Amino acid sequence: MKLDAKSVAALRLDGKTDLIAFDDSMPGFGYRLRLSHDGSRVLRSWVVQYKHAGSSRRVLLGPAEVLGAEAARAAAKKVLARVHLGEDVAADRRERRDKDKLSFRSQVDAYLAIKAREVRPKTLREITRYLANPRYFGPLHRLPLDKVSRKDVASRLVAIGRDSNVVAAKARDTLSTFYVWALQSGLVESNPVVGTRKPKGNEPSDRVLSDTELVAIWNACEDDDFGRIIRLCILLAARRAEVGGLCWSELSLDSPQPSWSLPPERSKNGRKHVLPLMPMALDIIKGAPRLVSRDLLFGVRSEDGFASWGRGQIALDRRSGIANWTPHDIRRTVATRMADIGVQPHIIEQVLNHQSGHKSGPAGIYNRSSYEREVRNALALWEDHVRSLVTGGERKVVPYAPVEAG
Repeated sequence: MKLDAKSVAALRLDGKTDLIAFDDSMPGFGYRLRLSHDGSRVLRSWVVQYKHAGSSRRVLLGPAEVLGAEAARAAAKKVLARVHLGEDVAADRRERRDKDKLSFRSQVDAYLAIKAREVRPKTLREITRYLANPRYFGPLHRLPLDKVSRKDVASRLVAIGRDSNVVAAKARDTLSTFYVWALQSGLVESNPVVGTRKPKGNEPSDRVLSDTELVAIWNACEDDDFGRIIRLCILLAARRAEVGGLCWSELSLDSPQPSWSLPPERSKNGRKHVLPLMPMALDIIKGAPRLVSRDLLFGVRSEDGFASWGRGQIALDRRSGIANWTPHDIRRTVATRMADIGVQPHIIEQVLNHQSGHKSGPAGIYNRSSYEREVRNALALWEDHVRSLVTGGERKVVPYAPVEAG
């Protein structure tokens, strides 16, 4: 029997619950009649049946109500051709169905659950913001993870970039990192972010402030959170987020040698970092109002401390007359000026909590010194330098010079 519209219309179950009639001219191409679970109707569909590795396989081409005889025959021919070439079409379809269950959003949730154990809360919030918030990659959330294309990603980056190229660049980096994880986990075969245009974000800066600019910024700092943070950044060469998130519990203010212990979970390299506090830095910290219910020195409501960076920067720029600089430029400036006044490079790296240069590779494995005395001397020397710049007075601290073997 040739399966066509007329012949299949005449087929009946005749008391059976399931029946497949096969086409004589195309072995494996069939028409299936099956009684519904409640017995109220007969379900009709087109199928292909074949053997693979000694086992029978069956592929559903589609219901007869939507797929005509000629269209079904053409579809069956394509399936049987793939079978003839050695493919297991049914297994491929099962695999596709399984992958379709792995939606972009479902795997984002799995990824965030893993990252929650690995990164700081602030970092987790940033990752969640870009991946889970519909504002950014919402149109991709329902797509199968491995079906997100480069075109899909590129169109979203264009949309995000209409508001901010900087945000688009961060969103792209976050998405790419997520797909690297998916690739390593065997969930996808490629990263659809690769090859997309990278939005122009904040270009790396090489700005080093002059002494005049540094003094202008220092003098323009008010007795508020932002002013204290900027002055501490100048004195300690710390990152703005580290100072902005400073906690009273991290400080040892009453010891003979006051210090600040930055915990690993707040440092960029995940290492504890201890900085001695010289008199000027100590006075700034002690001058900060202390709230009984809050361990953080700065900020009022944020769980990460100070948050009004943009507003503070604009106001400080206006008062100081210095523009086009960032708090991170202060860190670069301090490192540069420390070198200018005689601080050794490896001590500057220790002040900055860098694990590069003299602490990279095998050298860092064996050299575990914190250079505590040298760091204290460097910060004392630097603070004295800042004081002399700000007040116009003479320097009082004499640089420490190691005794050379003779």
